[in-house]
Amino acid sequence: MIYVSRQEHFNAAHKLHNPKWSDERNREVFGPCANANWHGHNYDLIVTVKGSPDPETGFVVDLKALSDLLRTHITEQVDHKNLNLDVPFLAGQMASTENLAIAFWQIIERELPAITTAKLHCVKLYETPRNFVEYYGG
Repeated sequence: MIYVSRQEHFNAAHKLHNPKWSDERNREVFGPCANANWHGHNYDLIVTVKGSPDPETGFVVDLKALSDLLRTHITEQVDHKNLNLDVPFLAGQMASTENLAIAFWQIIERELPAITTAKLHCVKLYETPRNFVEYYGG
């Protein structure tokens, strides 16, 4: 089994806010991430697929095709956007990094068979250089 990863980058704004809570409770739980005027991050997305190399190309996945998939279905949808307001696939959800990683997984898993027989292994999303999530599906 070979694991192949591709990294992409995007910038986006969001706010963590539970509408069922008071502003005070939101500030208590989410701190500066509950800022009424939003805040932004420079996200790094690392997508890992796994499989066996194709005997004709030696590739598990064509990285250009994977990059195109990620740009079309992920980064172009979220780059320089407000995750709470501008991204339909996040509508009605808390715009946390965890929920973003799950949404990305669902999109990539749906689109991946068009470019490879490899399987999605991991979605790793860095919100900051020190804060990141990893999602392995299911």
